Amino acid sequence: MGYQILVINPGATSTKVAWFEDDHKAFAENLRHSDEELKSAGRVADQKPLRTRCVVTFLAARGKRVSELSAIAARGGVLSSVPSGTFEVNQAMVDELSEARRAEHASNLAALIAFELGRPAGIKAYVTDPVSVDELTDVARISGFPPIQCESVSHALNIRAAARRYAAAAGRPLRALDLVVCHLGTGVSAAALQQGRAIDVINPRDEGPFAMDRAGALPIGPLMDHMAETRTDPRQLKQVLFGQAGMSAYLGTMDLLEVERRIAAGDQRADLLHDALAYQTSKAIAEMCVVLEGRAEAIVLTGGMAKSARLVERITRRVGFLAPVHLYPGEFEMEALALGALRVLTGEEKCLAYPARVRAD
Repeated sequence: MGYQILVINPGATSTKVAWFEDDHKAFAENLRHSDEELKSAGRVADQKPLRTRCVVTFLAARGKRVSELSAIAARGGVLSSVPSGTFEVNQAMVDELSEARRAEHASNLAALIAFELGRPAGIKAYVTDPVSVDELTDVARISGFPPIQCESVSHALNIRAAARRYAAAAGRPLRALDLVVCHLGTGVSAAALQQGRAIDVINPRDEGPFAMDRAGALPIGPLMDHMAETRTDPRQLKQVLFGQAGMSAYLGTMDLLEVERRIAAGDQRADLLHDALAYQTSKAIAEMCVVLEGRAEAIVLTGGMAKSARLVERITRRVGFLAPVHLYPGEFEMEALALGALRVLTGEEKCLAYPARVRAD
């Protein structure tokens, strides 16, 4: 019958769930949550009972029980810095995510739900490649201002999933490859993978290109002047820059297809901003190529916006001379989570204990 794996991946307004039999997705659903339900729950951690009930109902509707599972694979929340890999969910992880010590985010709920569902039945829960994967070299941590250190935050799960797909197509192990991988989603991040290890990243929270709802890197002097002139609270501004900026602030939409429809209709401003997105993304990719000292054998583009032929063409035109560009459009999070758990179950990969020390150079 093979290994039975339940995958749980909460987002801001929904919870994605899927049942895998080995590496095959048997069935899946995106469970929607109303604004009223989420608001009545309060803070993100308090949404756990609501979302847990939805997962249980999902299983019951298909005649499935938790006791049938081999493992539960959960999206990694905002954890302390860890190396890449798959971790068993334990009490230390649950406590940290429950208290949202690093940040409050819907992804924190995945491990909490998985732990609560699996523990009574003796079913282990795992997380793979959370956003806090940190394999930076020491030199990559230097910011230029001693009190601040560059942080490793990226779309690590999908970046590594796309890299694994490239490695499989190339017929070589990921640990033997030097790649630049760029995730093109609501936010844009990029990573320099040296022998499979992300030795530097473009942090989509603080750095790099603007994207659909975030500002990316900004000129610090004008930003400080703006704060002084408008007397903006730093916490409020942070929310604006990471959620109400980027393409949505310029054009009033977060839909790249809508931007491209406007371009087709002759909207020159939409065309300029679309090109600026490609331009800034290309600069980020080139930066990661420099990190690898020109040895990247491929540039891999992934994420939802990698489905846009216009955006991909504009990026490829600028970076194609650095390395061949390969496309793995879309997101592979559910499959990546299931496969992470499966590699541990089959003994292909060693399960890591949380917390874990970041690898030394």
